Amino acid sequence: MRTRDMAAVAGVLAAVLFGAGCGADGGERGAGSGGFGREAAQAEIRTAVAGAGLPKSELPEPGQVSATATPADERERIARRAAACTAAWQYIGPVVDGARGKFDRTVDALVGEGWTAGKRLEEKLDDKGGTLVGLTLKKSGWSLFARHSTSKTVAMDVISFQASEDACMNGFSEREMDLLFGEDRERP
Repeated sequence: MRTRDMAAVAGVLAAVLFGAGCGADGGERGAGSGGFGREAAQAEIRTAVAGAGLPKSELPEPGQVSATATPADERERIARRAAACTAAWQYIGPVVDGARGKFDRTVDALVGEGWTAGKRLEEKLDDKGGTLVGLTLKKSGWSLFARHSTSKTVAMDVISFQASEDACMNGFSEREMDLLFGEDRERP
C-alpha cells in the first residue's frame, strides 16, 4: 500500500471508530493470541507515546466514548464491531517541537515491546517542507499503522498509532469493508 493510501485508511478508520462510540462493549478481543488483545495493545501505545514526550491527545481512545443506545445506521454498527478489535492514539493540532523525533522514539519503544517494524515510507507533502512518514508494525496477530504528517502550509501535525487485530478485521465481508472505509479502502 502506498504511504498516502495507508495514511488515509488509518485516518478514516480512526475517525470512524472515534466518532462511532469506539468499543462500546469495552471487551478484550484477541486475548486468544497469546494473551495479547485490545487492552494490551492500547496500554503499549499509551506508554510508548507518553515516554516519547508526545503531547496529550484531546481525542478519545477506543472504549472511552459512550455509544448511542441504538446505532444510527449500518455503518455505525460495523464501526462498533471494528472498535472492539482496535487500539489507537491520535494527535491533530498545532506543530509540536521535535514531533518527528518523538514519533520515532514512540516507534522505537513499540519495537522494544516486541512489535516488528516494516519498511518506512516517506513522502513530500508540499513545497514548503511538509512530509508524511508511515510504517506498519506487527505483533501477535495485530497490525499497527504509525504515521506522522506535518504540513507547513497549514502549520499542523497529525500523529497517529492505529492498531487492529488482523483476525477480527478479516472477519468483515467485502460489503462491510466498503461501508466502513468507502473509497479509502485498499484494493488488491
